[in-house]
This record gives sequence, C-alpha cells and structure tokens, in this order.
Amino acid sequence: MTTIVSIQSAVAYGHVGNSAAVFPMQRLGVEVWPVYTVNFSNHTGYGAWKGPLIAADDVRAVITGMEERDAFGEVDAVLSGYQGGNEIGGVIIDAVARVKAANPSAIYACDPVMGNAKSGCFVHPDIPILLREKVVPVADLITPNQFELGFLTHTEPETLEDTLASVDKAREMGPSTVLVTSVLRPDRPEDTIEMLAVHGDEAWLVQTPHIPFKVNGSGDVTAALFTAHLLDSGRADDALARTVSSVYAVLKRTFESGRRELQLVQSQEEIAHPAMEFTPERVR
Repeated sequence: MTTIVSIQSAVAYGHVGNSAAVFPMQRLGVEVWPVYTVNFSNHTGYGAWKGPLIAADDVRAVITGMEERDAFGEVDAVLSGYQGGNEIGGVIIDAVARVKAANPSAIYACDPVMGNAKSGCFVHPDIPILLREKVVPVADLITPNQFELGFLTHTEPETLEDTLASVDKAREMGPSTVLVTSVLRPDRPEDTIEMLAVHGDEAWLVQTPHIPFKVNGSGDVTAALFTAHLLDSGRADDALARTVSSVYAVLKRTFESGRRELQLVQSQEEIAHPAMEFTPERVR
C-alpha cells in the first residue's frame, strides 16, 4: 500500500490544503498521514477566518513523534503545499531528509504555491525565494502552474516551446518530474486549458474544456492525485490522464452546484474511477 505524509494546511469548512488532498488520496486506496501547518475555520479567500497558525516547532514535534514510531520506513512520499510561514520550509526539508534516510526510494512532491497570472503572488514575499532557493532543489516532483514555473526559473513561458524550456530549467534545479497544472499557450483552442507532465525523457500534454471559474483547493487536489497516480503506475501519461479526468469532474460538478467549495465527497466515484475521457498527447 502506498503511504504518503502530507504536510499542509487544514480547514474545518471547505476543502483546501490537507482538507482537499487527504480524502481523494484515501479514496484511491492510499494511506495518508496528514500533518497540519494551520487549523483554520475556512480558507483565507473569504477574507476572515478563525483558528491557529501552528508553530514550526509544533509541526516538527508531530513529525518527530511519527519518526519515533519507526514509521518512516513505510513512507513512499512526502507531499507539501502552501507554506504559510518562513520556518515551515525548513521543517519540511528536514522531514524529507529523515524520511529518505529511512526509505531511500521515497520521493518529495512539492506544490510550490505562490500565486497565479491573474492575481500575481499572494504569499509572503519571502516564500517564493525560499521555495526557489531551498525547497524546490530537494524535490523530486513539483506541480507549479505556468506563472509559478516562470518565477522559479526566471522565465516567462507562454508557448508550448517556452514552457518546455522552462520545465527543463526547473529540472536542472533538482526535480526530475514536473507537472505544469495550467498551461495557457496563446495558440490553444478557445475555451480550453492544458496540463503538461514531464517525466524522464517524455513530455505529455492534455487538453480539457476550460470551466470559467476559479475555486480554492483545485491545485491541492491536482498535486495529490498526480503524486498518488505516478507512484502507482510510474507512468506520467497514465497519471496525467487519471488526474485530469478526476479534477475536471470535480470542477464541473462544483461549477454546476453553484457552491463556492469543491464538491469532493459528491465526486468521489469520479476520483476513485476516472472516466479517462481525455487522452494526453506526447510532445517530446
């Protein structure tokens, strides 16, 4: 059984961070050990929330407690997402090193959350630099959107060729696998959006209809599903096809519901059994 330690935020109401990532992975049959970095009432996009930001030392203590159970030898991957404070990055890097010491075949999957093309960076100014200089170089898999990929590599990817070149620069930093979660090349068909996965010597692009809204937590679900599927099959095309199929189904149901929060539970069958209606095209 695949086992993943997921170090992310948590909310009581709605689905972001671990509250978006854990259930989909569990629905795939993955053993997930969540470690929380915040415990908020709701995501911050509402403008108001309650609950604590968990101190880095407390996050580290939870991780140490798991290690003391001799559990790290079972871990196949560490997954991280939004990093609310400067000190969390160091905790995650340390956790990855300790997991890999116990299981050298384990991977670190990092979703380098910084912002997007529409809103720019929405994290503390120190976080993007921390991600670029310290966190991403120790990752095996990263899942940036096109904007975040550009920041990490000091590039401005637009075309598919630009994006592939930026991915190559990102891989030179350390990660062997890159999933670009939203490719918005200017020559794509109208009302579509794409994802690009690069793994080994292969690059795969998949296209879906664009659903005209933005919902918090979709990137967290995408990173979690792709990590789980890649660990299961080892194939980027298969992981991409399954991930895109499930994420599209979740977003479509959420859009049709008129609700602000991801309809994850309502979409659990599409998560567990993707329809596979989108076929990736090999572009390298």
